[in-house]
Amino acid sequence: MKFKFWGVRGSIPSPGPRTVRYGGNTTCIEVRSDDGTLIVLDAGTGLFPLAQALLAAPQRPVEANLFISHSHWDHIHGLPFFSPLFVKGSRVRVHGAGDPATGKGIEHVMGVQLQYSYFPVGEAQMDATIEYRTLALDEAVDIGDARVRHVLMNHPVTDLGYRIDCDGKSLFFTGDHEPPVDAAHVAAIDALVQGVDVLVADCSYTREEYPAKVGWGHGTFDSALALALRCGVRSLYCTHHEPTRSDDELEAVFAEVMARHAGQLGGLQVFLAYEGLEVNL
Repeated sequence: MKFKFWGVRGSIPSPGPRTVRYGGNTTCIEVRSDDGTLIVLDAGTGLFPLAQALLAAPQRPVEANLFISHSHWDHIHGLPFFSPLFVKGSRVRVHGAGDPATGKGIEHVMGVQLQYSYFPVGEAQMDATIEYRTLALDEAVDIGDARVRHVLMNHPVTDLGYRIDCDGKSLFFTGDHEPPVDAAHVAAIDALVQGVDVLVADCSYTREEYPAKVGWGHGTFDSALALALRCGVRSLYCTHHEPTRSDDELEAVFAEVMARHAGQLGGLQVFLAYEGLEVNL
């Protein structure tokens, strides 16, 4: 199994010279299972360059399995620009949570986004086969040789954290996540994160910034490290970088956190995610 980051910023795209090293696109992670099955975690603006790479590859048409953590714009911005949706013979499966407020399924997310008021091309004009799967609580989905499970995270809207297992390797993606205070909720998340090879976690804020952001639904570097250490994770990739933070500022914040935790990490490896980073497990 391998994975690649196509978008690592949070909340709003932030392109420009201040973010050129780590990238300004919002959340999108490509995962390839051992048999080549394509799993895409979130559909932020990073989905657009991924789409261009897919269409440039010799494997056509495209078969993609999208797992949406939640419906906030920065995690679905790229959906209408996912080029395989317009290619006849392609198949795109969109997985995610339903909306408890309306009782509608994951198809409602694309339906709302593709209203003519917001985007000029409707789903009826897309040539790919599009399938939707609204996930039930604790439902496991087998995709090729991989299994995808999920757990409810802590965010102002329903947000699913996803665990992918394939041939003895595992990855957990938090989506947007603020550490919960309820012990039962903590235990449910820890149970699914336990022992993964890779944790990709929301590290939007520093511990000093967090008190002014309580309730916004985002974590800190310290909370991600605590989760990784508590659950015996092998590698932590910090993502959902604060959009106002330049690359230099991001590296300075990360260096301070790592210096403060020096000697406490054991075998845990910690990295700052950046666009184009590809990891083989």
